[in-house]
Amino acid sequence: MNTTQFTFWKDEAFFIGFLNNYPDYKTQAFSKQELIENLKDLLIDLESDDVPYIRHVEELEFA
Repeated sequence: MNTTQFTFWKDEAFFIGFLNNYPDYKTQAFSKQELIENLKDLLIDLESDDVPYIRHVEELEFA
């Protein structure tokens, strides 16, 4: 099983969140469980290379 981290918050009506590796892409839902399902669908789309101009975060090693 793979895991990934996400960040979320609740405003007056919605749970809003994003995948920490893709902070430019937010989603929202009426419940936390629905938000998690939306984030899973978003991750599938982002990792399929169907979404253009995705910013990627990597680590750079140097001395």
